[in-house]
Amino acid sequence: MTKHPRIALVHATPIAMEPIRIAFGAWPEAERVNILEDSLSPDRARHANLTDELTDRIVALARYARLIGSDAVLFTCSSFGRAIERAASLIDIPVLKPNEAMFEAAIRQGGRTAMLYTFPPSRDGMEAEFREEAARVGPSAEIVSFFVEGAIEAVRAGDEATHNRLVAEAAAELEGFDAVTLAHFSMARAIHAVREVTAIPVLTSPDAAVAKLRRLLT
Repeated sequence: MTKHPRIALVHATPIAMEPIRIAFGAWPEAERVNILEDSLSPDRARHANLTDELTDRIVALARYARLIGSDAVLFTCSSFGRAIERAASLIDIPVLKPNEAMFEAAIRQGGRTAMLYTFPPSRDGMEAEFREEAARVGPSAEIVSFFVEGAIEAVRAGDEATHNRLVAEAAAELEGFDAVTLAHFSMARAIHAVREVTAIPVLTSPDAAVAKLRRLLT
């Protein structure tokens, strides 16, 4: 692998872009290419399940990332898991789901994981991904999800302070867990507020994903 690998970051919403940019501060040698397709998020919200048409669009984006010479692809939206798996099976470079690295780290942290999430369509798929990762890493691990109402609307409106406050308030009520995961890339901006209110280890998907990509490519 070259010293400066090219990583394609595929975004379904612009609010995921800043957290992953910050996370790549730990790996400045990597070349980041941002691919934003912001019709994906509202289109996904219209369907209870991931459709074949949405899957085809995810695969097409991964193929485009490969076409421009990317050494790996990281999707930053957490509600397209099965589609990303399909893309990974068809392309000859690493294609990562947003949360696979975070879930692996959480499972290794202990038996019970709390997941805070703000985008309802992502919940079922993410819980399924956690259980699949647990079957490989720690079969006794379990996940409990908590919806943070109003947080994603706040950050979409540019009100990060309210977003972070709502996420931190939800985290402060958690007890009896070995790890807390912030489900979406957009939630990583609340990490400092959350760590101020809980002694439970808190994990974010951008930081974990960057660490995994760096291991894979260097």
